[in-house]
Amino acid sequence: MRLLHTSDWHLGRAFHRVNMLGAQGEFIGHLVATVREHAVDAVVVAGDVYDRAVPPLAAVELFDDALHRLADLGVPTVMISGNHDSARRLGVGAGLIDRAGIHLRTEPSAVGTPVVLTDAFGDVAFYGLPYLEPALVKDEFAVEKAGHEAVLAAAMDRVHADLAGRPSGTRSVVLAHAFVTGGEPSDSERDITVGGVAAVPAGVFDGVDYVALGHLHGCQTITERVRYSGSPLAYSFSEADHRKSMWLVDLAADGSVTAERLDCPVPRPLARIRGTLDDLLADRALTRHEDAWIEATLTDPVRPADPMARLTDRFPGTLSLVFAPDRAPDDPDVSYARRLAGRSDRQIAEDFVAHVRGAGPDERELAVLGEAFDAVRADDVVREVAR
Repeated sequence: MRLLHTSDWHLGRAFHRVNMLGAQGEFIGHLVATVREHAVDAVVVAGDVYDRAVPPLAAVELFDDALHRLADLGVPTVMISGNHDSARRLGVGAGLIDRAGIHLRTEPSAVGTPVVLTDAFGDVAFYGLPYLEPALVKDEFAVEKAGHEAVLAAAMDRVHADLAGRPSGTRSVVLAHAFVTGGEPSDSERDITVGGVAAVPAGVFDGVDYVALGHLHGCQTITERVRYSGSPLAYSFSEADHRKSMWLVDLAADGSVTAERLDCPVPRPLARIRGTLDDLLADRALTRHEDAWIEATLTDPVRPADPMARLTDRFPGTLSLVFAPDRAPDDPDVSYARRLAGRSDRQIAEDFVAHVRGAGPDERELAVLGEAFDAVRADDVVREVAR
């Protein structure tokens, strides 16, 4: 059975205020053409169809168009909700849409109920594990401590239990939306850290033939059977070096997997350039970036006059301007933002305690801070889902 694995469409998302719906529509067209060209038997979409729980109308219309075009192909599609989606909204009408061969899996309680497709060698069971927010699903999965590994392990127990009752030789595919250990994040994924831990070990998914992952925006191979497709478009300058693609996966009769990367259309290349303003304007080596979307980091010791206007004269696609004067790390003029770069909210809070008290938080205080940040993040999730 030949699968096309994609994820993280983020329909409705802008790129530094640039409307991306046109590029997203071009990707949907490319997806449909790829299914035809490569004789794909099933499409799997591993979450984050939309960019937010209540997407703009234009994004909903684009999703509706995608569903119609996929259904018209007569090729089954299995799709799960991600942490950006409202599972309840995305799943509206799932039973009816099912009849058209579009299988939306958004309910945590249904993780052990697969979509079963058949090829010349028998059945393939597709298990959809939507994004499982630990604070919201811990009771469903009867786990003592709300954490990503615990709820995913419990969900996979249901998968294994169902699979064990199926005919020998039944192959299995799991769709999941999670941060798996070994994956490389970018700046455009929403933080899902719980209890100081965001990642789960790949071993959670042992015992199935292929795992189609979503959440991380870079296409990557965790193991030969566990892969991220990544987002089809770049949504931050941290993705400037990404090769945006989908996985074309062949699942053999014995469950062995071969996979090939298929490139996605690039609406406009990204580039990060760095230097003094005068150097950037004069450097002939940067000519290749004049048609790109640009993030420019200026290292001038003093902020120059009209930097954006002068940059856009040469680089019309300049979207982001960062000031980072070349100074020693201990220079008192180093910006607050630079001092905090790469540090989580919890680490910043711990540093603050150390700064005002002269010593960092003890174990009990660390636990209190962790619980507080987890509670705030979970509350944000609940509020967004309830909108």
